[in-house]
Amino acid sequence: MNQGGKLLMVVTSAKAMGVHRTGLWLEEFAAPYLLFLQAGFEVVVASPLGGEAPIDPRSVAVGQPAAWQKAAEVLKQTRKLSEVEREVFDAIILPGGHGPMVDLAKDEALAALLQRADVDGWVIGAVCHGPAGLVRAQKEDGTPLVAGRRLTGFTNAEERMVQLEEAVPFLLENRLKELGAHYEHSKPWEAFVVRDGSLVTGQNPQSSEAFAKEVIVAVKENACVEC
Repeated sequence: MNQGGKLLMVVTSAKAMGVHRTGLWLEEFAAPYLLFLQAGFEVVVASPLGGEAPIDPRSVAVGQPAAWQKAAEVLKQTRKLSEVEREVFDAIILPGGHGPMVDLAKDEALAALLQRADVDGWVIGAVCHGPAGLVRAQKEDGTPLVAGRRLTGFTNAEERMVQLEEAVPFLLENRLKELGAHYEHSKPWEAFVVRDGSLVTGQNPQSSEAFAKEVIVAVKENACVEC
């Protein structure tokens, strides 16, 4: 048995957002992925289409930790989400990048899996644009999964600062509020994490490590309750 448990990281398959090339933001996958491995977790990586997950080229830069590129190798062969939707995990994690706004936000298989995760008490984590993957999900009673929950995600101000507020399918901050979430945020590009029970969210790429550490704490607490 794996020391830390079993986590599912669901990444985008979307390569474009209109005319803009997009995908997964590397830091939001690599930093948590590496911390999860260090904590002793088994990590399964899946995407809607399976196979190679696209990385947003803007998220790859000279001087990044070499370990991030090693983590990126995992993204060359992700499992198809439909192949893992019946497996049991301790947590489901949604990294960001603008790609999730395109596909995860409307993926029915992901929405169904998130409902099961909520019912069974898995930790649900999402960082930056990752919470876009939560917007279609519902609780068993048909209400939005995020309704009444404290959370964060990429802000309207940050979207304006990257000059993509007109390109995104919707503004994440606005949509989460419309669904009844208690949306919280800090200053642009400042690390900020919110935990509401089994739901852990991070605001932006700068939040990736703190977000992952809070997920680890939440999973370990869940394991202690179930002992």
